[in-house]
Amino acid sequence: MSEKRDYYEVLGVEKSASADEIKKAYRKMAMKYHPDKNPGDKEAEEKFKEANEAYEVLSDETKRATYDQYGHAGMEGGFGGGGGASYGGFGGGGFEDIFSDIFSSFGGGGGFGGFGGFGGGGGRRGPSRGSDMKININLSFKEAVFGTEKKIKIKRQEECPTCHGSGAEPGSEAHTCDKCGGSGQIYIRQQTPFGTIQQTTVCDKCHGEGEIIDDPCHTCHGSGIQEKERTINIKIPAGVDNGSILPLRGEGNTGARGGGKGDLFVYISVKEDPIFKREEDDVYLEIPVTFAQAALGAELVVPTVDGKVKLKVPEGTQTGKVFRLKGKGVPNVNGRGRGDQYITVRVEVPRKLNKKQKELLRAFDKETGNDNHQEGKKFWSKVKNAFQ
Repeated sequence: MSEKRDYYEVLGVEKSASADEIKKAYRKMAMKYHPDKNPGDKEAEEKFKEANEAYEVLSDETKRATYDQYGHAGMEGGFGGGGGASYGGFGGGGFEDIFSDIFSSFGGGGGFGGFGGFGGGGGRRGPSRGSDMKININLSFKEAVFGTEKKIKIKRQEECPTCHGSGAEPGSEAHTCDKCGGSGQIYIRQQTPFGTIQQTTVCDKCHGEGEIIDDPCHTCHGSGIQEKERTINIKIPAGVDNGSILPLRGEGNTGARGGGKGDLFVYISVKEDPIFKREEDDVYLEIPVTFAQAALGAELVVPTVDGKVKLKVPEGTQTGKVFRLKGKGVPNVNGRGRGDQYITVRVEVPRKLNKKQKELLRAFDKETGNDNHQEGKKFWSKVKNAFQ
């Protein structure tokens, strides 16, 4: 398909759908479009693959959060990772249970359309994708606004440098299991009142590997994997916010038996700023002005995320007046321009006046009269009418 559809649209669910609703919707589509039910139907095959891809993401809490925030770009390594998302693992999202249901609906026979068959007792284990990792990073307000780079230390599973993932001591090699012949599974026949029943199960000698290592690697003890501490350089894009999740493709744990690497998900926490408040890409600020500044007008120097700028407050400005500084907000994390800064004026009423100041203020109030207080006149007029 030339352009990917929204994953929620693919499964026919709302974005607020629960995990159970997503699972039910996927099961319904998988059973409808499975190749065994639609032999030779290319369109059904594409829809089946599309549903698999959507469910692989939406059934995983971390991947779903990333997709909700960044869309398909977040699944394609758009934030410093490698290639695209891996959809072939059938792991972690409940695929096994769902495919068991589908397999049963086909009568339990055959090889399940080339997807490995969950009806039997398994087979020789192939490469498996490494697990994903999660880390938390704390950023200051300005680091989140303008982006930054962070060096962090992580411990992850990597290919053993001694045996290069084989699990065997250098100079030796694994040999095919003589009990299962390398298949990783054995067949057990049992006599019952209904006849002979054949059951397939994992080989108890090689534990499903199909191979036996007589001389395990002294470094990894035969696992082929070793834990290593690494320093990772993370580029934080401008505009991330509290709760943002950045996927770093291929920076997670290495898979067993030569499998691919998992991903590293960076969870962002942003400290509150003492002056600015943020809502999406916009920045909000409240500034106090004196009564004289509001009445007579003034030119004030106010802070923005870029530094100080001049703001002209016209005479007669009322408390609560909001001024907009276009383009002085936060850069959009997807590169779509910048937000704005909104400045709210709060007129500060003097709390302590001396005798002379009070006298001057009374004289001022008498001189201005009610004509200069239109809002007050309107309000008290409404009150008067309400009680008549």
